[in-house]
Amino acid sequence: MQTEYLKTLVVLGQVGSFSKAATDLSITQSAVSQRIKYLEDHYGCQLVDRSGKLLLLTEAGKVVVQRAEQILLLEAQLANDLKLRGEKSRLSICCTPTFGVGFLPQVMEKFMSRKDDNVDLRFMFHSLDRAVKELQENEFDLAVIEHCETMDVTGFDIVELPSDQLVFVSAPALGLAAGEVELDRLLRHCLIARKPDCTSRRLLDVNLARYGRKVEDFKAVIVVDDLRLALETVLAGGGVSFVSRSIAARELEAGQVLEHVVPGFEQTRRRSVVVKSERRQDPAVVEFLDCIESGFSVGGIC
Repeated sequence: MQTEYLKTLVVLGQVGSFSKAATDLSITQSAVSQRIKYLEDHYGCQLVDRSGKLLLLTEAGKVVVQRAEQILLLEAQLANDLKLRGEKSRLSICCTPTFGVGFLPQVMEKFMSRKDDNVDLRFMFHSLDRAVKELQENEFDLAVIEHCETMDVTGFDIVELPSDQLVFVSAPALGLAAGEVELDRLLRHCLIARKPDCTSRRLLDVNLARYGRKVEDFKAVIVVDDLRLALETVLAGGGVSFVSRSIAARELEAGQVLEHVVPGFEQTRRRSVVVKSERRQDPAVVEFLDCIESGFSVGGIC
């Protein structure tokens, strides 16, 4: 029996629809139906309850899916073992800009000192939505992301990291006192903002909405796609920005920029590593995760 048939049943059990399963698997709806029919004939029992609007697995179907998931994982591990036999380990990594700018150089220095030249690496910076999409399309083995919502990514393991804290920052020349500040004081200045698809911008929009405000209520808005450029603009006295505290850590410590907190603003977003389940125990992945987690645990990259 081809394992694609078992994978079809697993996906159908997750989405509850022949059409959605066909879309997820990039095959026709007829092919999905034929594969399920073949499995039911092969095992001699009904695996899918088709009586309701949403297709549900029967008790027998649940048993098959449970074993099918184990078989599919073993198959993926076998394929990966054979692929890596006699070759360098390959690791494709994606991360959102905050982790990439603030932490990735330190993580990579630690990782490469351990792995030497035994692993081929590929890195890309992407927005949250694109990172998740390309993970699901097998473009990457893992991604390090900041996000506000709980992640539900079927087929991937999620490793939680310490959360990320966002604050407003400004140059002392703007005359804003460090610490708690009224939103109206900030609105008198230019906002150095990220693009709307960035989670820091999404969180800012949500916070402003609680006050009945929006980004356009600032004196002016400059949208930039580069975290360092945003910070450099703030340093030059160009306005205020809502950024990760980690990005401005050195400048805050040196007193080059000041930190501001608006009462009632939500400042926290989650930071997670999302990794393919079948690669979770791969030596290169284990090593990379250890470099990240050890850095946080000893305070090296937080």
